[in-house]
Amino acid sequence: MPAKAKLAREKKLSPSAAKLRLLKRLRCTLRFEKKAWESGAQLVAGVDEVGRGSLFGPVVAAAVILDPRYRIRGLRDSKLLLSERREVLAERIRAHAIAIAVAAVDAARIDQINIYHASRLAMRDAVLQLSPAADYLLIDALRLDCDHPQRPIIHGDALSASIAAASIIAKVERDRLVREWDPVFPVYGLASNKGYSTPHHIAALREHGPSPLHRQSFAPVWNAPIPQEVLGFMLQEEAPELSAEQLAEEAV
Repeated sequence: MPAKAKLAREKKLSPSAAKLRLLKRLRCTLRFEKKAWESGAQLVAGVDEVGRGSLFGPVVAAAVILDPRYRIRGLRDSKLLLSERREVLAERIRAHAIAIAVAAVDAARIDQINIYHASRLAMRDAVLQLSPAADYLLIDALRLDCDHPQRPIIHGDALSASIAAASIIAKVERDRLVREWDPVFPVYGLASNKGYSTPHHIAALREHGPSPLHRQSFAPVWNAPIPQEVLGFMLQEEAPELSAEQLAEEAV
C-alpha cells in the first residue's frame, strides 16, 4: 500500500482504534524489571488498574510481583487478550507469582473523588496489601502516593511483563465482580458489556435509568431521563401491619 494511502487510512481511525493498533505493535518484555533488578531491587511489582472508562461498578487495581526464575509466556495488555486466554494466564500468574494483591474503589467513592484519584487510590491500596512488600514499582502511566521507588511507564501494560500481569489479574477480577451483578440488573447486559458504554447499555440507561451501582458523575449516567433504580434488597423488608386506629391516624 502506498505511503499516502496508508496515512489517509490511518487518519480515518477513531482514537481508540488507533491506540489499539499501536498497542498491538508494542512488545511486552522484562527489560524494565531487569533495570530495576540491576539497581538493587529484588521485589519488583507491576501495578495497573481496570475499569476506568466503565459506567458501572468499581475500578479495580492489581499489584503483581513476578518470580524472575519463572517466565510466564504470553503476557500482554489484558485489552489485547480474549477472555478465555486471560483466565488461563491469570491462573498461571496466581500459581507462579511471588505476591499478588487486588483492591477496588466502588462507584460511590468514584463519584466523590473522580475516576483519576479513585484509580490511584485503588493502585496504592493494592501495593500496600502485597506480602511480601514490593521494594520497587512499575506503574502504568501514573505515580502513586507512597514511599516506594517507582517508575511510571506510558503504555506500561503493553511493555512491561509485570504490569501486563497486573492488568490481567485486575481485568479477570473486575469482570467477575460485574458478572455477579448481572442477575440483579439484567436490563443493562452487564455480563456482556462489563459496564462499558455499548449501544445496548446506553439504550437501557435511557429506558430504565441508572442503578445505584452506576457512576452517577459520568455523563451517560446522569443524562439518563429516568430516576435511579432502587436495589431490590432495600424493598425486601415487609412493612408492619397497621391497626384500624393507626390507619385512621395515617389518613389524617
